[in-house]
Amino acid sequence: MRPRVAGMNEVDDAILEFFADQDDGLVLSPALIWYNLHNQMGVIEKSHETVARRMRKLAERGLLEKVDESRGYYSLPQKGRDYLSGDLDADDLRLDDE
Repeated sequence: MRPRVAGMNEVDDAILEFFADQDDGLVLSPALIWYNLHNQMGVIEKSHETVARRMRKLAERGLLEKVDESRGYYSLPQKGRDYLSGDLDADDLRLDDE
């Protein structure tokens, strides 16, 4: 079971699960994540901007890794996989301002 973490929501889970369903090491942009989750799969009804903002927050928590600062590409590190499998404590995911 996943830890309950303040400040996280269903969009965060959809983003992480989408990454986990792809090949290991795949690098994606917020635009590609949004397009697939919104237009192709109909999983979320949020804007591209919301997905980009949530991906930045996930990277702050260490659940995504920003691999290209200039282009905004992300990958799913082991910590993100551990979160999805329920192998993290919620305290390991708190940000300083929470």
